[in-house]
Amino acid sequence: MTTIHQHVIEPLPAGKLGRGRNHDWREEFFRALFLTAAALGVLSLATIGFFIFREGIPAIQQAGLVNIVTGSEWLPPALYGIAPMIVASLASTAGAVVIGVPVAVLTAVFIAEVAPKWLANIIRPAVELLAGIPSVVYGFFGLVIIVPMIQDIFNVPAGNTLLAGIIVLAVMILPTVIAVSETSLRAVPKAYKEGSLALGASPMFTTFKLLIPAARSGIMTGVILGIARALGETMAIIMVMGNAPAMPEGILESARTLTANIALEMSYASGIHANALYATGIVLLVFIMILNAALLYLNQEKAK
Repeated sequence: MTTIHQHVIEPLPAGKLGRGRNHDWREEFFRALFLTAAALGVLSLATIGFFIFREGIPAIQQAGLVNIVTGSEWLPPALYGIAPMIVASLASTAGAVVIGVPVAVLTAVFIAEVAPKWLANIIRPAVELLAGIPSVVYGFFGLVIIVPMIQDIFNVPAGNTLLAGIIVLAVMILPTVIAVSETSLRAVPKAYKEGSLALGASPMFTTFKLLIPAARSGIMTGVILGIARALGETMAIIMVMGNAPAMPEGILESARTLTANIALEMSYASGIHANALYATGIVLLVFIMILNAALLYLNQEKAK
């Protein structure tokens, strides 16, 4: 004899139905809250961009965008060429990335994969503390330690050079790249490492051939943030690079970055001079957006 079991679906009590409606109301509230927060971020960026473009357009109309970007002389109120500052910004950022990124990635690998737990718990807070040091303190460090050292080693008249700025920026981007890279390495599934070791690969081979490529996306994000930090740094650069608005002929020459140019002259600039400084900000903003977009695109292409 076959037994047939009948399942009776009982209606939910009124209290549970009420909680369901309340749950839906909360979902809608938080969805709207998240959307508002995202919209505020985009609106803030749009507002900043609109303000900078509004103030910088008069200088671009008068001097010409090509003359501003390619001009090699900055002599307000007659000449507003910022090519030397573009070169100084690019050179200092590139040098900082070349020096700082390998050190940061290797440090992140050491903390995440090599160091014992007690040592990692010491190094990690030290890196986080490094991130909280104000820019002016880095500037004092460069002014007191790095600048005299460059002057003595290379026998130059003054150590306030592009090289000093590169070294200071390389130190300043370390905590950002280390923190993001370590988090990315820890996010790689443990099965990847365990499978590689089970197949006979050495720990170092596994780290460099498997874990780092698997965490490439996060590491590249840290590098992008480091580049943005280096391009946007002002105070420390003002203190160690000499601030000469001339085309640097080498890393042992004084130079002035785009951000330093704005900070140094905005306090007394007026009229078209002030508009030219805003135009400098436009060039810097557009350049950072293009650079970040290119790096993000390359990162996505490598991840495919």
